[in-house]
Amino acid sequence: MATKNLTKAEFDQLSEASGITLVDFWADWCGPCHRFAPVYERVSEKHPDITFAKVDTEAEQELAVEFNISSIPTIMAIRDGVIVFQQAGALPEAMLENLIKQVRELDMDEVRASAA
Repeated sequence: MATKNLTKAEFDQLSEASGITLVDFWADWCGPCHRFAPVYERVSEKHPDITFAKVDTEAEQELAVEFNISSIPTIMAIRDGVIVFQQAGALPEAMLENLIKQVRELDMDEVRASAA
């Protein structure tokens, strides 16, 4: 599955979506973002059941401000409409795969209970 560019309107709909979405906050001028992009794309091909999205922080500045994105790339994981992970920095492929494994294994009833 190829990655998909995400706008503010589409991002807002994720709060109602089920399943797993990974979001890569990036910018065209960011060297580490360009180095991370092929890793993100490769991993997306291995997990067709996950939505792999990208947010251009220059084009979608409102989203960058809303989520306090101060360093890019930043990776966010959303499961069943709940943000369960957010971290700045490009992840090596093995760490991105490990993140996916951990997000899949989450007990979302526990996550919602602890957030309440």
